[in-house]
Amino acid sequence: MVLGRPRTPLVLADDQRVQLASISKSTSMPHGLVQRARIVLACADGLSNKAVAELVRTTPQTVGKWRRRFIEQGIEGLHDEIRSGRPRIYDDERVAGLINRVLQEKPHDANTWSVRRMAEAEGVSKSTVHRLFTLHGIKPHRS
Repeated sequence: MVLGRPRTPLVLADDQRVQLASISKSTSMPHGLVQRARIVLACADGLSNKAVAELVRTTPQTVGKWRRRFIEQGIEGLHDEIRSGRPRIYDDERVAGLINRVLQEKPHDANTWSVRRMAEAEGVSKSTVHRLFTLHGIKPHRS
């Protein structure tokens, strides 16, 4: 006798099955996405949430969440949603201005920009300048 709420059947089209199989075998995609693809494939084979959870070593609640998300949104629903976080302090124009300044100008009292000198000139923290230099591959001491 089956207990609990009835599950919505998960039926895959051939192209979805091929795409999910490809994702589930990938070694370069994020592990979470690979695991979700495996969950959906196992659900499509008719396994219960508990059996799928044991197969992919997760909880039945996680299986239920991704089964439901796939039914509602398809393969796009398996990707991570944008999460809330701290908003950006510096907009693109300010970052571009800083980068242009370090690449096109020289400081008036030295040959090259340092992180601290640029931070003082732009009025931002030295850790912000360092992060931007690293992100954009800028090495003013080598130019």
